[in-house]
Amino acid sequence: MAADFGAGRIVSYVDFHCGKNNRAHRTTEISTKRLIIRRGQTFHITIHFNKNQYDTDNDRLILVAQTGPEPSETSGTKILFPLTDSINKRRWSAVSSSFSRGKLSLEMSSSPNAKIGHHVLILQKLSLSQTENCHLGEFVVLFNPWCPEDEVYLNDEEKLKEYVLNEQGIVFTGCADYIQGVPWNFGQFEEDILDICLKLLDNSPKHLKNPAKDYMRRFDPVYICRTVSAMVNCNDDNGILFGKWDDPYTDGVYPGKWNGSVAILRQWNNNNYQPVCYGQCWVFAAVACTVLRCLGIPTRVVTNFESAHDTNGNLTIDNEYDDEGMDLERSTDSIWNFHVWIESWMARFDLRRGNDGWQVLDPTPQEKSEGVYCCGPAPVKAIKEGEIDMRYDVPFIYAEVNADCVTWMCPEKGKRVKIDSDTKHVGQKISTKCVGSDEREDITDNYKHPEGSFLERYAFKTADKRRLPQKPKKQLDVYLKADGPNYNGANIKVSAIISNKNSMTKNCTLKFCAMKKKYNSRSKRKFIKKYQEEITIRPGEDTTVELELTYAEYGESLDKYNLIRLTALIIDGKTKESAFTLKDISLINPNIKIQVLGTAVMSKKLTVRINFENLLPVELNNGVFTLEGAGLIDGQMEIGIGKINPGEVIAKEISFIPSKRGLKKLTVDFDCDKLKDVKGYLNIDVQE
Repeated sequence: MAADFGAGRIVSYVDFHCGKNNRAHRTTEISTKRLIIRRGQTFHITIHFNKNQYDTDNDRLILVAQTGPEPSETSGTKILFPLTDSINKRRWSAVSSSFSRGKLSLEMSSSPNAKIGHHVLILQKLSLSQTENCHLGEFVVLFNPWCPEDEVYLNDEEKLKEYVLNEQGIVFTGCADYIQGVPWNFGQFEEDILDICLKLLDNSPKHLKNPAKDYMRRFDPVYICRTVSAMVNCNDDNGILFGKWDDPYTDGVYPGKWNGSVAILRQWNNNNYQPVCYGQCWVFAAVACTVLRCLGIPTRVVTNFESAHDTNGNLTIDNEYDDEGMDLERSTDSIWNFHVWIESWMARFDLRRGNDGWQVLDPTPQEKSEGVYCCGPAPVKAIKEGEIDMRYDVPFIYAEVNADCVTWMCPEKGKRVKIDSDTKHVGQKISTKCVGSDEREDITDNYKHPEGSFLERYAFKTADKRRLPQKPKKQLDVYLKADGPNYNGANIKVSAIISNKNSMTKNCTLKFCAMKKKYNSRSKRKFIKKYQEEITIRPGEDTTVELELTYAEYGESLDKYNLIRLTALIIDGKTKESAFTLKDISLINPNIKIQVLGTAVMSKKLTVRINFENLLPVELNNGVFTLEGAGLIDGQMEIGIGKINPGEVIAKEISFIPSKRGLKKLTVDFDCDKLKDVKGYLNIDVQE
């Protein structure tokens, strides 16, 4: 970028060397037409003076970098720094590399704790008779995780490629027994996304209330992360996403339809900062990941399976069922099959030592934090050790991975009876994408000590956890087994195994229920199947009852999550002793197969073939493929399919022109009347 100032000014033009500087600062994927730097790292500019406008013997030059609506030296939003003999890596500084024929080459460096965002660079020329100011141009400052003096410094190049530079990712959903990886296009380097992310900060309530104070704090990753966590939801601000977990979604986009963050951020920006409808936890988390990676903070998406939402802070989740095994849905507590948040990497100088590293942030609006719907940053190390006095929101996240489950049976006539308690159910298979691959990395050990270990018990004691009393040994027990994997469209075989640990024969009633299940706990009290059988169990033996769910029974009840909750209640006819169990199963949709035809080359047409087989026993109507991929497709492409008969295989060849080189991820979403948000993806290596 060269700024031309015309005749009569002290400077004719300035070359910001955007291509060279941005390559050095790893920002060329955003733009090569404007200067985007990472703080604490050197860059170069060249100033071309008009004839006789700079006298090296008598003129003194001072540079001014300023940001915000009311720059001031006292707030740190206006920095004055002269030319010196060497670069000082701890503050703004500049040195003269050369001066010849009116051309001054400067090496400059911003402070490693500079405010992020838009900056203006001004040149002050102090001569014997006067001081003149010249506006040199504008640039953007980002966090710099490659700089050891930056609070977001991460000393691992492969992790930086993954958690800052990777524009594609995988979000894990489903349930603990069958985890599914869903592709997501973060797209943080699409050219307009950086400006949208900075507009997000400018629309926060703290900025609108006091812009100068807000800009003064923009050096702090903790402050920025907390602002982003609040602004990704719209519950109490001009935030990005409106959350919704129940039908209808006709006035917006069903959350499972989204394939990436770019369309969401652009819609929010283009509609004058009106909330985008609709989001759920993985959408909130993925959009926040895009914003923070764009700003330069290493960030990853994390999924907690069997995630507790403890509304009253007592670290127990109470679930009540009637004497048919149906969830009464009276508790405000819940356990989600999965819940998605993000982790961001930073130092925590605001806390005692030992809390640096990964910090949990949860933009899904669940509970207020200091009066605002946001959550975190909470040190993962503090969560593991039960240090609930650490900021921010450690108790809430600690409960999400550690709460106890208590099951109560509430017959229509009679008192409520506790029939089960479980200290191990919550917080399973905590997952994130592996560095450098699309595989799943299990990070449960980062959050929890091994169950039953001394360290686990110490963490519970530290958190002042109310432990449940020891459960009495059961004489009657039941559990459910569903041989997986289970495919959407096929019959589901389920076994109920009932154990009699008594010395007497038991005559019992088995009550089995299958219900529609939403991932955020509630079954909506919609039966798929009810079954009851009288059984006799000999002393010390097990009895197995085989059950089956057909597609005709469950097909119309499924939604995007393909979740079914199974419950089994066994009641001793004589003693009225009972046992209860539940199991959630996730059905696997048909695969989308994607094949590249030829070699992918930047700026040349590329064709892919998409194959899809209808494995359901019914015809599919109004089918649509939606394609998306940062660096591959500008926005989204939709391809209509029409009707697909049972067992039919369709193939579509689709062409587009890749705009960026490197490894890119093409995501394909398939929707029709019977299937929603079937996802497929392919990694494509685009050559230059």
